[in-house]
Amino acid sequence: MNPIRTLALCTAALLAAVLGAAPAFGQAGFPSKVVKIIVPFPAGGSADVLARIVGEKLSAKWGQPVVVENRVGAGGNIGAEAVFRADPDGHTILSSPPGPLAINLNLYKQLAFDPTKFVPVTVLAIVPNVITARLDLPANSVKELIAYAKANPGKISFGSSGIGAAAHLTTEWLKQIASVDMVHVPYKGTAPALQDLMSGNIQILVDTPSSLMPHVKGGKIKALGMFSAQRLASAPEVPTLAEAGGPPMESSTWLLFLAPAGTPRDLVTRLSTEVAKAVNAADVKPKLEGMGIITVGSTPEAAGKFLNDEIAKWAKVIQVAGVKAEQ
Repeated sequence: MNPIRTLALCTAALLAAVLGAAPAFGQAGFPSKVVKIIVPFPAGGSADVLARIVGEKLSAKWGQPVVVENRVGAGGNIGAEAVFRADPDGHTILSSPPGPLAINLNLYKQLAFDPTKFVPVTVLAIVPNVITARLDLPANSVKELIAYAKANPGKISFGSSGIGAAAHLTTEWLKQIASVDMVHVPYKGTAPALQDLMSGNIQILVDTPSSLMPHVKGGKIKALGMFSAQRLASAPEVPTLAEAGGPPMESSTWLLFLAPAGTPRDLVTRLSTEVAKAVNAADVKPKLEGMGIITVGSTPEAAGKFLNDEIAKWAKVIQVAGVKAEQ
């Protein structure tokens, strides 16, 4: 055979082999070491609990350790920055609620990372917020709460786990849509806010069902409505906001899995698929639903759109309310 023709054929074969292998580049040998799921908040919260549940499933499937690291501080910014600067090889993942991704860029003057530059992997789950009230508040539905607030402007105080928290902004959003005036009282976490609600120092508190519903069912506070499209299986007695005579609002402390910018597309797709299977497993999904957590497991594309929509929504709420982060 002509040497030049032989060289051309060999070169073509080599090029085809390289191009054919290219889509699998990100998955080759993955995972080859410990996979870290960074949670930018303390242990015990939804982002932490779900990360550990999913991590156990992935570790069993991959035969590699999957560990959860809680890197707290600055409203979640420290942990998010750690993932932002990590190698884009799939071995470092961020498990985050709204704060660092959809809220902080409109609260802080400067961030050391760009939330829009992460690669969305999946919407892991949605945790709808619930609005509760002290027992003696003369309102037993959202409709009655709005009417009472309009008749008593500035006389209702609502607590939150902190300035800029999803629960705080959810109540600010309700104020804007319903055109009511209520006074915000921020706390250092949900626990002290809940204690003040039960002792009568504040009238309203919005937070997750896992934090508030045990006390509703214990008769210490009352639930007025759920910020969800449908009633939750874990609390079917609580109407949605619309059912309770309020605006049809949906607000949640959702959880997203994200990877550093530059993570190979095929690897992101694989992570998305396997995380979705883990969170929707037959031995996982019912337990989470019992905690008021709606499992999702979306595609990367759907996760990206979801995040962009949340960023736009909370930016408007923050601007109108004039919320400023504690520095």
